[in-house]
Amino acid sequence: MPTRLTSEIIAAAIDGFQGQKKRVEQQIAELRAMLSGKTAGAATTLEAPKRKRRKMSAAGRRAIAEAQQKRWARIRGESVPSAPATTEARKAPKAKRRISAEGMKRIIAATKKRWRLAKAGKGASTAKKAAPAAKKVADKKAATGTIE
Repeated sequence: MPTRLTSEIIAAAIDGFQGQKKRVEQQIAELRAMLSGKTAGAATTLEAPKRKRRKMSAAGRRAIAEAQQKRWARIRGESVPSAPATTEARKAPKAKRRISAEGMKRIIAATKKRWRLAKAGKGASTAKKAAPAAKKVADKKAATGTIE
């Protein structure tokens, strides 16, 4: 700002501030009109046309409420509330399936057998691979006629 204020500069500053004041007062009036339910001309052009609201069934609201409660319980680390939303959910929960001792023994035996075969096959497979390679070298030498 200049160090010396002249009357022209002061008059220009007053005009600028009055213009700002009018804009602010206009915006305040529009906001107050929105609060009271009356819409100003500028406010109606910015708003989108209103659509009819969809109706939701009571069961739908219950399902949404229950899902939200479960989410909040999970966030807080609490157990999930046991208030089912529909009559289908009120049925007794299925018993958890468990494997029998006999079935477990069969699985263990099959796994051990698979590992035994894999270990045995690994040793045999290296011997099988080595033998044909030696045979190929011998066949090649015989074909060329070189004898060592």
